Amino acid sequence: MLSFLMGEAIRDLRRAGRVAVSAIVLITLSLVAAGAFWLLSTNLGRAVAEWRDRGRIIVYLKREPAEADVAILLGRVRELPEVASARYVNKADALAALKRVLGKDSAVVDLVPTNPLPASIEITLAAAGATPDAARDLIQRLRALPEVEEVEGGVGWVEWLTDARRLLAWVGLGVGAVLVLAAVLTVTTATTLVLHARRRETEIMRLVGAPEAVIRLPLLLQGMAQGLMGAGLALLTLFAAHYTAAPWLQPLMVQTIGLPRLEFLDPPAMLGLLLAGTGLGGLGGWLARGRRGPA
Repeated sequence: MLSFLMGEAIRDLRRAGRVAVSAIVLITLSLVAAGAFWLLSTNLGRAVAEWRDRGRIIVYLKREPAEADVAILLGRVRELPEVASARYVNKADALAALKRVLGKDSAVVDLVPTNPLPASIEITLAAAGATPDAARDLIQRLRALPEVEEVEGGVGWVEWLTDARRLLAWVGLGVGAVLVLAAVLTVTTATTLVLHARRRETEIMRLVGAPEAVIRLPLLLQGMAQGLMGAGLALLTLFAAHYTAAPWLQPLMVQTIGLPRLEFLDPPAMLGLLLAGTGLGGLGGWLARGRRGPA
């Protein structure tokens, strides 16, 4: 029975022709869009988690202090209840860190006659300073120190990343919903064409007492096959795009959001994408309705 149903599904898929191909393309596009937003949202989520764990504030100093003054300044900063730890970074170390970030482009730094980077203190927040209000209060107090030129806090950056991730999720949901609807309707149209082409055969099957499930199951399998093919193509497209773009985007991600590497979808997410495509195709196949009775 299973081989009969699969054979009918494959034959129906061939009958649908270009409409079936269009359905597969639309499912691929819808899942590529959904997968791309999912991928971006996942990596932004990792960035948010890392920034929250680090809870960093960077204090830029007006001038590079003497070694004895560094110990005194660090002691004053570490006494603040919102500070878990503080580390001094001199100008040479800051320049070396910039060269590591730039990688093969680090030679550009050597063209600058003097080191333009300021000395700084990297502060890791304690639990008492991890909230936005507490971090803002700490930043104000640090700015009041006479040695301080500027203070940059990571808490506002975390809030911005969280908002960006939320916006991406809503945009992805909207775009994905429109493309998913188009894909389901196209699968339904393809399956309806198949029903029209085999209407005489279907009526004969009903007359000889074939269960409705036996008649409808090949259509369901046809839709599921289209969805699975579309999902597979979407995963291949996403992987190829990630493999191509990740090396180019990685330095930018390190400098902007502090993400060391762009991860691809994990196995549960890839399986979810395949199941989603199969389900969408199956839904389109099940929704198809043919005309009863001889033509």
